[in-house]
Amino acid sequence: MTAESQSVADARRRAADARARFEATVDEVIERGEDLLHSLTPHNLARDAWEAAKSKGADLAEDAVDAVSKRPVAATGIVAAVALFLAREPLMDLADRLMHSKNKSKARKGQKEKMETT
Repeated sequence: MTAESQSVADARRRAADARARFEATVDEVIERGEDLLHSLTPHNLARDAWEAAKSKGADLAEDAVDAVSKRPVAATGIVAAVALFLAREPLMDLADRLMHSKNKSKARKGQKEKMETT
């Protein structure tokens, strides 16, 4: 074998090695791209969002329990204030009805007294 044919054989071997590395790299890029596409499907995105929301909700609930156990009186006051705020219209209606019923009963009582005196 001549020196020129030896260098051609070495060049072909290096080219084959480079081609193999290139194909392996292309296969790896394609595999990563497929993994990325799989992780970006609506189902997987929704599942990941749900898991994150559950985790955050559990953390918030745990923090709330800790806060209530440290300051039960303050927590009770806050809950009562929120409940009163949310129920303000029904409570106002109830107070209005109670006031009107007292006025009606006073008016009836006054009419009975007038009728009795005459």
